[in-house]
Amino acid sequence: MGHDHLIELLDLDAEVLHEYFRDVIGWVGREAAERPHVVDLGAGSGTGSLALARELPDSTITAVDLSPEMLAHLRGRADAAGLGDRIRTVEADLDQPWPDLGPVEVIWAAASMHHMADPATAVASAFGALRPGGLLVIAELDSFPHFLTGTADEEMERLGHAEAAKRRHEAGLHMHENWGERMRQAGFTSVTERHFDIDLRPPLPAATIRYAQASLSRMRHGLEERLSARDLAALEQVVAGLATRADLSVRTGRTVWLARR
Repeated sequence: MGHDHLIELLDLDAEVLHEYFRDVIGWVGREAAERPHVVDLGAGSGTGSLALARELPDSTITAVDLSPEMLAHLRGRADAAGLGDRIRTVEADLDQPWPDLGPVEVIWAAASMHHMADPATAVASAFGALRPGGLLVIAELDSFPHFLTGTADEEMERLGHAEAAKRRHEAGLHMHENWGERMRQAGFTSVTERHFDIDLRPPLPAATIRYAQASLSRMRHGLEERLSARDLAALEQVVAGLATRADLSVRTGRTVWLARR
């Protein structure tokens, strides 16, 4: 699946889980220096950059990503929201030496650090980029969203998640890294870890259906070589029927680490 599908999924994630994002960004705002320059690592579609700019009105944001398509989408969203003067974009491969980002008070890395080739090097690079007293915030997924818990299709969804987790592990993604320990090893102090259990029950907004469709369609696409034809057909049937369901929920877990240089 292409960038357009991933952009839609990231945007829906922020829309449906807006309370979680507001809680985390509010926490960051209480801990950060006044008028912070925030670097959004692996900014993707810009959901984090836009939320940071809105919730921290005295901040400036530098959104860093490898994808020019993602950054173009982000710039368009920032301009449309009237935030273009406070959000700049930088195209960079963060597995290479980082570009000079200027004085930085906050580094925000939401669901991006697990993509880094070398976690220790990535955290050390963040330490080097921050001003003394600056904050590194790493937010990662404990589990991808489950939408069918307690329904007849729960087991099919569970199977898909299990196979997708194996695929991510084989690809070398650092999904269960101890980021708090990595932060301490890099020299960060005052490392705080918070876990967020997200459990949204029906009735839910219409965006939840689109979120489930985008998530499960992406899952099905990634498992074409891993599931049997029968299981793929069953998963396709589940996705096709999502639009008319009223029993969807959203259950997922996120962990956030906040550390100070």
